[in-house]
Amino acid sequence: MTDQPRQIGGGRRMIGDLAPKLAELTDDVLFEDVWNRTELAARDRSLITVAALVAGGDADQLRFHLGQAKENGVTETELIEAITHLAFYTGWPKAMTAIMTAKQVLSV
Repeated sequence: MTDQPRQIGGGRRMIGDLAPKLAELTDDVLFEDVWNRTELAARDRSLITVAALVAGGDADQLRFHLGQAKENGVTETELIEAITHLAFYTGWPKAMTAIMTAKQVLSV
């Protein structure tokens, strides 16, 4: 799985001036270490992350990770299907929030 795209965080760029430690942890631990481990493909990590964000109702973070998932090879059809599937496990309101977020982010 070493031919997958290298995952790069944007913590320092986005919040480095406000929360430098959180930005450092985002970039150096979450992305540089965890996201780039070879035990799971970036595509799988993206699908797992999207599912977790849908389950938590985290629409702001979901916006970024839907785009990241596409870059990592998850299709728009697969993302919509995952959200539909999750409606029965995470709750209808969370799935509706997620699908409206996807509608804004994706080109569907």
